Amino acid sequence: MNHVDGFARLLTDYCLEVQPGQQILVQSSTLAAPLLLALQREILERDAWPLIRASLPGADEVFWNAARDLHLDGFPTAELAEAEEIDASLRIQATDNANALAGVDPARLSRAARSRAPLREVALARRWAITLWPTAAAAQQAGMGTREFEDFVTRALFLDHDDPPAAWGELRAFQAALIERLTPKREIHIQAEGTNLRLTVDGRTWINSDGKRNMPSGEVFTGPHETSAEGVIRFTIPTSPRGVVVEDVTLEFHAGRVVRAHAERGNDYLQATLATDEGARYLGELGIGTNFGIDRPIGAILFDEKIGGTVHLALGRSYPETGGTNDSVVHWDLICDLREGGTLSADGETILADGAFT
Repeated sequence: MNHVDGFARLLTDYCLEVQPGQQILVQSSTLAAPLLLALQREILERDAWPLIRASLPGADEVFWNAARDLHLDGFPTAELAEAEEIDASLRIQATDNANALAGVDPARLSRAARSRAPLREVALARRWAITLWPTAAAAQQAGMGTREFEDFVTRALFLDHDDPPAAWGELRAFQAALIERLTPKREIHIQAEGTNLRLTVDGRTWINSDGKRNMPSGEVFTGPHETSAEGVIRFTIPTSPRGVVVEDVTLEFHAGRVVRAHAERGNDYLQATLATDEGARYLGELGIGTNFGIDRPIGAILFDEKIGGTVHLALGRSYPETGGTNDSVVHWDLICDLREGGTLSADGETILADGAFT
């Protein structure tokens, strides 16, 4: 991939804002070696400590197939100690098989997620960011050639701009204006084929997601009132949480709670996730995608939820900064495509129609 050094600088300075003396945890697989080495150099040059954790391709598949009760119901204390000591963390998705966990019992995944909740809370309390390194497997998942996919990722990250941080600043300004429109509104109404959903957001805070945590980003999001969702929504863009493909999901809500759910593919995973805990049946996030550099889904939530002209809802955990209060070990973003015949309105004012902002 071209622009590796620029990518590393964007992550080090723009996303993490690395300062002298800090300890920076960087996690990925060895497939991201070019970026990991560039990050190591950039962090060292800022008089900080790079803690590089590179797993082997296939390690996740080995873990989930071999894990025993000990590993599903707990976590190593050394990992918690490290999480408590670091100043910031960066996770780089770099997969050798996007569907490596497709055969793992979803109940095992949910069980481990519950047990690792304390570790996750410690990590989220510190500065964090997540990004993706283009691999051959990710390109296949996206239905692209390797070079084509690398170019796609470059555009999504704004690395094709002369000044990527400035380009992210321009998107931040656009999103700030969008938030100004949305903040006084009470009710959001989403309509599309198979979708007619209403929820309330009054008094909640809209967040300007400008690439500081997710790289790439391009969304504004909030936490809807937990008992407000009424109606049906269909998510036609496939998702692959933990490598399990889930397609064509329909959820029906009453008083904020999922009362009916079905997926044409991956339905067992959907049902197991909803059964993880009570909060998994309620919404924790409403987001609106604004990144028109991402013009198609690639099977990675990090990118797909940012597609300009789409809306996404997350089952489970709320982000406290939005004012949301839903508690769950689940946070699963599902994407509704409004680019062909869909609309999002706020108190009757059309905000998004056919994928374009009004």
